[in-house]
Amino acid sequence: MSSSTRTTSPVTGPILILDDLRDGRMHLAALFIAPKGTALPPVELDGGEAQPAPLAEYSTHTVLRARFSLPAGCPTAYQWNGTRFELAGGFGGDLRIAFASCNGEEHGDLDRDGDERNAMWARMGAEHRAAPFSLLLHGGDQVYADEVTGGHPLSQDWPERIPRDPAQEGLVSLHRHLRERFLQRYLAAYSTPEFAWIAARVPSLMQWDDHDICDGWGSLRRSRTYSPVGQTLFAAAREAALLFQHGCADGDLPARFADPEGTHLGWRVEAPGLRLLAPDLRSERSRRRVMARGGWRMMRAAAEQRFAGRSLILSSVPLLGPRLSLLELLMVLTPRMQKYEDDLRDQWQSRAHRASWRRMLRLTRDIAAHDGQQVTAISGEIHLATRGEMALGGGKVLHQLVASGIAHRAPPRAWARVLGLLSWLGDAPLAGHPIRIRKIPGQAGRYVAERNYLILERQGADWSASWELETSGRSAPLPL
Repeated sequence: MSSSTRTTSPVTGPILILDDLRDGRMHLAALFIAPKGTALPPVELDGGEAQPAPLAEYSTHTVLRARFSLPAGCPTAYQWNGTRFELAGGFGGDLRIAFASCNGEEHGDLDRDGDERNAMWARMGAEHRAAPFSLLLHGGDQVYADEVTGGHPLSQDWPERIPRDPAQEGLVSLHRHLRERFLQRYLAAYSTPEFAWIAARVPSLMQWDDHDICDGWGSLRRSRTYSPVGQTLFAAAREAALLFQHGCADGDLPARFADPEGTHLGWRVEAPGLRLLAPDLRSERSRRRVMARGGWRMMRAAAEQRFAGRSLILSSVPLLGPRLSLLELLMVLTPRMQKYEDDLRDQWQSRAHRASWRRMLRLTRDIAAHDGQQVTAISGEIHLATRGEMALGGGKVLHQLVASGIAHRAPPRAWARVLGLLSWLGDAPLAGHPIRIRKIPGQAGRYVAERNYLILERQGADWSASWELETSGRSAPLPL
């Protein structure tokens, strides 16, 4: 690798994003957020270099991206600004994958003490130094954007009160305001030393959830989400998600996306013996549906395709869970609890989504029905750690692994006990396929109220999962 001019400006990045895996190579995007006018040195590779190019402009910053590829099957490296970044590779054999979700909190997240907020990211970084991860999966709520609507007259009281017919110039002003506020959120999250260190060395794949837009997006009333203010908010959040979570913009989505036009942001990545499926549970969501035609088409195609190995389905909200419809009914009937209705409507288990939930479970069962195919669901969202199982027939089991709250502080332990009691009732949305919520190895309860992240390991043909829990430490490996 050759030397090149260094920058001393406060640049955030590189944030490494996996565009795709194909032809034995990792196709990567290195993302940078730089003060306007900063000249960035190239990404240096063995036998070449990739120059970061502008992707989006903001009032004080430019978002830049460099695209390049590296071998996927072995350890490799790139260099930028005088620092060498080593990657584990290993997609053809033994590998380790980290999964995290809920990187923030609804209120005051930018004012939290960094050491407290990012303690689990620091722990993940230390683990990577000891035993490298090949991939970092982000299961939703990469940022908490709930406060971006503040400070503008059209959205100040979102979602309780919004203007019915705002003037076009006001909406243009609102879009500009929201773009800048989303930039602030991602810049604050991505520039923390603990996150930035591992994000430069482990390629990321991300799936968004509601807080990447606003709390409860898609489960709010149609009068809110389909209003001019709501659609302006969604457009700004979607642009930010493409930029900061996927390193792209409309018109140049990576090949892993199911829809090149981006009407939904579901994607698929394949490696030897491993398929990653991440349906988009937000772009097409409404109070009565989780996905529309595009998302279902993607999952149906996956069910029809023969694939030898393990499919990991990223479902931003847990695919297997307790009978929340009973709790949902209680909340609807209790005026003081009605404000939490949207949180339960977000879930597959909501009464409003029962038919969609069955459809998704049938597709999952169909994926696993192929010879040599195993399926595991991975989710975040609930700020707790837990796991579930559903028998699929033929000796196969759908494992649901939930790791939620890498930065979000855990809810009260009483809430974990309530969900644990609710899980005793069991559920069987598909006849003959009962769902059971199981304990994480070493835990007394079914739900663990600690910040956490998940480690998936493949050794030979065997897969296992472990939870890194803030207080309890590492769980024993769970064979999958």
